[in-house]
Amino acid sequence: MAKQHSKVSYQVMWNRLISVVEEQAQALVRTAFSTSVREAGDLSAGVYDTDGRMLAQAVTGTPGHVNAMADAVAHFIRRIGRDNMFDGDVYITNDPREGTGHLHDITMVTPSFHGGALVGFFACTAHIVDIGGRGFGADAASVYEEGLYIPIMKFAERGDVDQTLVRIVRGNVREPDQLIGDMFALATCNEIGHRRLIEMMQEFDLADLSGIADFILENSRRATLKRIAALTRTSATGEMTVDGFDVPITLKVKVTVHEDRIVSDFTGSSGLDKKGINCPLVYAKAYACYALKVAIAPEIPNNHASLAPFEIEAPENTIVNALHPAPVALRHIVGHFVPDTVFNAFDKIVPGLVPAEGAGCLCNFQVSLRPRTDAPAPSHARRSEVLTFNSGGSGARPGFDGLNATAFPSGVMTMPIEATEHAGPVIIWRKELRPDSGGAGKTRGGLGQYMEVGAMEGHEFDIQAMFDRGQHPARGRRGGGNGGATTIAQDDGTPMRVKGKQFVPHGRKVVMAFPGGAGYGDPADRDKALVRRDLARGYISAETAARDYGLSQQDIEAVAAAVSKGEAL
Repeated sequence: MAKQHSKVSYQVMWNRLISVVEEQAQALVRTAFSTSVREAGDLSAGVYDTDGRMLAQAVTGTPGHVNAMADAVAHFIRRIGRDNMFDGDVYITNDPREGTGHLHDITMVTPSFHGGALVGFFACTAHIVDIGGRGFGADAASVYEEGLYIPIMKFAERGDVDQTLVRIVRGNVREPDQLIGDMFALATCNEIGHRRLIEMMQEFDLADLSGIADFILENSRRATLKRIAALTRTSATGEMTVDGFDVPITLKVKVTVHEDRIVSDFTGSSGLDKKGINCPLVYAKAYACYALKVAIAPEIPNNHASLAPFEIEAPENTIVNALHPAPVALRHIVGHFVPDTVFNAFDKIVPGLVPAEGAGCLCNFQVSLRPRTDAPAPSHARRSEVLTFNSGGSGARPGFDGLNATAFPSGVMTMPIEATEHAGPVIIWRKELRPDSGGAGKTRGGLGQYMEVGAMEGHEFDIQAMFDRGQHPARGRRGGGNGGATTIAQDDGTPMRVKGKQFVPHGRKVVMAFPGGAGYGDPADRDKALVRRDLARGYISAETAARDYGLSQQDIEAVAAAVSKGEAL
């Protein structure tokens, strides 16, 4: 007979499960080979019941990974089959539509057995440094060009790793040691989660997770529905246009609040792009759900029940519902603009709650280095793949400035220069905040940043640019100013595109300016003390202080004098 537990006990178990999956995620951070996982936290981890419903997610991770992975375990159960699941198994895929959106994410799922019975699953996802094909970038015309596809299958059965799979992977990627290392890191972090779960079950005398699962899901469902029920039953539309690859793309959404759910319908959005910026529905859904959840129920833990009331609709083969074989390598570029599009609609439903538009997508680039070919290369020159994640500024919030060089909505951390340079013969010559890039407003947009990248002597390289906001900077809200636009060029002035693989000859550098977030509210209403502070910190120039905020010449001179004396403002 199952032991009865109190609500207090179940709450303790719920908190314990969140701690378990956070330890699972931290184990992946410590053991991963990929710098994007170790340094930027581009991962997810979670625990699921036997039906594949997510019960808890790690605090460390990205909404795109976590919320997409929330749907993934059910696909694993269907593909593998319950009768074919054994203690010691580990399952794997990088299927864009049954995983987390593109081939460069590997998802691992491990069944958890206790007392000989299946009690749940652990899952984790990590962005890996290479998957073969054209490499990480938007240049492919179909998913077949984008790299090695691993269908849902067994990475290990009863503890024995499939060595044939390992050899196939090693033979198709540029960084085999890193990739195989990441695969084992993913499997290991699931195992750590399993061990901690069994310890918890033994401590609380649990034969299965049915009781705690019901407690988590019912309380989360009820709390989320209460927040939705408090909203006005209405609809509103939002729209935004971004650079795209060769032609701009437009995202459109109609957000409708019902009594027991919120529906986001992306009908009217652009069709598929010819290049790899298309977004599978699972990833667009992940970020649309995230936008609404952080707006109305941010403190309710993320799980199956707290996400279920947020429904997403989009016509097939639009930019946010790309079907096979559409290229999807840079699906994050479109996916990261989904929250701002939803916010543009939701601001009409609940005014004064959501931020202004921010930089949106990450400012990623991958450098493919090789010995120079225009002259004899030194003996130390070598091939290397270096991926780096960087951020523009986030949009200003109704009551607070936007965050400088901070990724929203992904939450991915900026990678340190030292970690990037350790990964290969690349040199980051400059990395600093970009003055005047935050849109003016009562609250100011977050600053973007400058970066300048080159290679060590004896190397040339290709750079895969994965940027946006070059022609369509972040738009201000309620009278706020736009953020700064993205620019990219070689150090001799040769212009470059914001997306695509581009050759950089020996001795040349790439100079980039990443976008700023937009402002919120009329700049004339900004506290002049904050304007003087921004001027003293170098966030804005004297010209901006005078033109956009009306700061007097006397105040500007006083700030300059205080800075020269080292006085704080």
